[in-house]
Amino acid sequence: MKTVFTERHYLRNSKTELYGGTLVRPFECPERIEFITAELDKRGLGDYVEPADYGMDPVLAIHDAGFVDFLSKAWQLWADSGYKGEAIPTVWPSRSLSVDRIPKQIDGLLGYYALAGETSISEGSWEAALASKDVALTAADLVMNGDRAAFALCRPPGHHASTSQFGGYCFLNNAAIAANHMRGKGAAKVAILDVDFHHGNGTQEIFYNRDDVLFVSLHGDPVDAFPHFLGYADETGAGAGEGFTANFPLPVAAPYEVWGAALDEGLKRIADFGADALVVSLGVDTFEKDPISFFKLRSQDFTDYGGRIAGANLPTLFVMEGGYAVEEIGINTVNVLDGFEAAAG
Repeated sequence: MKTVFTERHYLRNSKTELYGGTLVRPFECPERIEFITAELDKRGLGDYVEPADYGMDPVLAIHDAGFVDFLSKAWQLWADSGYKGEAIPTVWPSRSLSVDRIPKQIDGLLGYYALAGETSISEGSWEAALASKDVALTAADLVMNGDRAAFALCRPPGHHASTSQFGGYCFLNNAAIAANHMRGKGAAKVAILDVDFHHGNGTQEIFYNRDDVLFVSLHGDPVDAFPHFLGYADETGAGAGEGFTANFPLPVAAPYEVWGAALDEGLKRIADFGADALVVSLGVDTFEKDPISFFKLRSQDFTDYGGRIAGANLPTLFVMEGGYAVEEIGINTVNVLDGFEAAAG
């Protein structure tokens, strides 16, 4: 399995995250990728491909043009304002009032386009986000051109980014951009399986009214877990998309037996859908030692579920999302890929 990867992820090296009432170094840090590439190299899976430049058309097919323009200018607007440090939102529209007026000043823009306040925008964040979507698109083309599977080692991650909001360390939705691209390359139906601990709220929102992309998510129950406001089991799609979203919210301290049963249900939904290709939003923050999650998967469980995903027998694109127990993120990520490869033959 080839890995698409670029050193340009280092351009995203924010120093601040708002966590528990204090500013800390972000959990989503460059070392995450270093641990993954080290493990890929250790196991001889480091056949790396540099991403191509796909331009902005695939992005604008998914994201609002005003949102994309904001992301491209946000750091410069922040710097021009004279503010110090990194750009963190501090104000949001009221739920009870109209929000159709977009501010011009950077504080208002941040609040308008942010879904949460933990993710600061730093110098280089936009350039890293552009490189990350190119990683996903290049890996998608490997799959569409005949590879059984490919690994898009994306950073920053993407599944929290909606049509017009960033947050949860995500700016552009790499998995959604890739899935839509695969549709245009001949896959009549694409399934997205999100196994990150946190609900892929952005991916759900993007495809909620569509019947050509099935979204299946296993995640911490939103009553207890970020992003809190989406991911309930009764969210099943709307309009043409009714029945094409499947959420499996799981309780605090869920063990692999519970998580794996939900995975089997999700894979059955994918089989019933008749997908032509599969995109896996691969977050390994379901690990028992992850610092900002509460599931209890062990390292060997990631190998097992990689094999279960291979059982879907579909061309498969793995897109890196979360995972913050930094010392184990490489082991757990590559265990999924190893498990898939072993089962796929």
